[in-house]
Amino acid sequence: MSRGLIQNHEELDVYQLSMKGAMEIFEVSKQFPKEERYSLTDQVRRSSRSVCANLAEAWRRRQYEAAFVAKLSDSEAEAAETLTWLDFAVRCSYLESSKGLELRQMYNQILGMLVRMRKQAKNWRLPR
Repeated sequence: MSRGLIQNHEELDVYQLSMKGAMEIFEVSKQFPKEERYSLTDQVRRSSRSVCANLAEAWRRRQYEAAFVAKLSDSEAEAAETLTWLDFAVRCSYLESSKGLELRQMYNQILGMLVRMRKQAKNWRLPR
C-alpha cells in the first residue's frame, strides 16, 4: 500500500496482520486450561493486542521521529513476547504444533514489517 494513500493506522498492512493475529490468538487461547487463565492466557492475549495498540500510538506520533520509533520498538517487543508465549503454549501442549508454527510465522512476518517501518521512519514522518 502506498504511504500517500494511508489515512489512518487501520489501513497499515502490519496493523491488519497484527489484528488478525491477536484475534486468532484470542480464539485458540479459549481452549487453554482454566488454571492458565491468569497467566499464559492473559499474557499472550495482552502482548498480541499490545502490538496493535502500540502501532496505533506510533501512527499518531509520527510527527516526531523519535516518538514514532519508540512506539514501533514497543510494538516489536510485544510481538517478540507473543512469540515466547506461543512457544510455551506449544511446549505445554495447549496449542497444536501446526497452529503454533502458523502463528509464529505470522508474528515473524509482523516483526519484519515493523523493523522495515522503523528503519524507514523518516519516510513515515509528518511534516511539522
